[in-house]
Amino acid sequence: MIGEVSVRDLSADPQSGIKNKRKYLGLTEPGTTGPGGVRTGLSHLQELGITHVHLLPVNDFAAIDESVPASPARYSWGYDPLNYFVPEGSYATSALDPAARIREFKQVVQSLHNHQLRVVADVVFNHVADAGTSAFEQLVPGYYFRHDADGKLSNATACGNEVASERPMVRKLIVDAVSHWAREYHVDGFRFDLMGVLDLETMRAVRVALDQQDHSIFIYGEGWAAGASPLAENLRAVKASVRRLDRIAAFGDELRDGVKGHYAHQAEAGFVGGQPGLEESVKFGIVAATQHPQLDYAKVNYSKAPWASQPGQAISYVACHDDRVLWDKLTVANPTATEQELIQMDALCNTIVFTSQGVPFLPIGDEFLRTKKGSSNSYNLPDSINQLDWGRKAQYRAVFAFYRQLLALRKAHPAFRLPSQESIAQHLEFLPGLPAGTVGYQLKNHAGGDAWQTITVLFNGLRQPATVPVPAGRYKVVLRGLEINQSGLGEPLAAGAAGVPLAPTSALILVQ
Repeated sequence: MIGEVSVRDLSADPQSGIKNKRKYLGLTEPGTTGPGGVRTGLSHLQELGITHVHLLPVNDFAAIDESVPASPARYSWGYDPLNYFVPEGSYATSALDPAARIREFKQVVQSLHNHQLRVVADVVFNHVADAGTSAFEQLVPGYYFRHDADGKLSNATACGNEVASERPMVRKLIVDAVSHWAREYHVDGFRFDLMGVLDLETMRAVRVALDQQDHSIFIYGEGWAAGASPLAENLRAVKASVRRLDRIAAFGDELRDGVKGHYAHQAEAGFVGGQPGLEESVKFGIVAATQHPQLDYAKVNYSKAPWASQPGQAISYVACHDDRVLWDKLTVANPTATEQELIQMDALCNTIVFTSQGVPFLPIGDEFLRTKKGSSNSYNLPDSINQLDWGRKAQYRAVFAFYRQLLALRKAHPAFRLPSQESIAQHLEFLPGLPAGTVGYQLKNHAGGDAWQTITVLFNGLRQPATVPVPAGRYKVVLRGLEINQSGLGEPLAAGAAGVPLAPTSALILVQ
């Protein structure tokens, strides 16, 4: 269970209670509290229950001038790489002391490890901040970057250049860089920005090199590009080619946009807003983009065929640092919804994610309804927009409690994290005859060795009640809307021919 956060965002709030604001060392401070006594920073990450902390880029990037004092107004996510082997200096207590950034990032990793959290580094090998002035162009002009037929820099990244990963010395650079971060800093995973720009052979070489250090290092990335590339698509690490890679995962945008609505068409609602025709896209995400006999792939929003060979190759998510945060997207896409209805949509979004079979991914802050005041691209906006507002955790305590229990539910029940495509096809059965706007399935026969014999999971994306047919019997209710109790919520539910009622915009999980 991955939680994505920027080093800076975690601590920048003046109310965070963290001494080393905007710095690596802010991630090493235990026991910090904010408004109303809520846990913040490192303590919050541990309290939430994630297993991996995904840090936005921590290698040296260009946008922040390290020679001048830090300012809340000068901000960058870090997707403008300058030096792939050096930690970013603006996060260090002294950018002018070369050892500080090295020592302090090592302290971050050590601190997270001491709190049973693994560390994922976000790496940006698809482009550099500026090709013309880069060290690579000065070293061997024209070699490190792809060019189009006219000799101009190609731009599949929408950032002005794309790295020619298929060339031997460029591939070596990438492999050496990730090996360095794993060996020297003990990083446990890598998220590849625009992985679909990089070639397959380079990603295979990365996997082989990291296996020589630690077979458990997790690799995932964006299986798409942001434009046309001179390198043929079938040679690049796009989603459709993930099946040709070993233990490398990709983000599932089918589930993302199916659940919340299109990422770019901000006014377009998704399944949780009652948008029709998205049931198969939701199911596609539930089975982690794998082959399943009950799916109609022709009705899936993007991929019309499974692209993951195993569930560990699919990242299940509805939001990340890109585009609007989940709360802001839901607010724009569902303008007539009340705050309580938006909270129900938010909870339903991530209930779908954390009960799906892929690897769940959560941008830190969504668990207390993070807002960026409507910004759809906050990559260079000030701390006032990007920082985690710990006051919202105090304001929405019940929402945070729900998320914490949701993660605990997944962690406690292996049925939600089956190990193979075969086990999903064998144990996960979608319920027939459900009304449009709803999705339901059962995890059967102690799936994955689960203590529960049968788990029935029901989602109502409609903004009105629905009744769904389920097999007759008595069920213990363990999740209803924003309530979770693995021991049971109230009296058992008796299901008969009349079906089971579902509240508007809600999930219901029943067990036997």
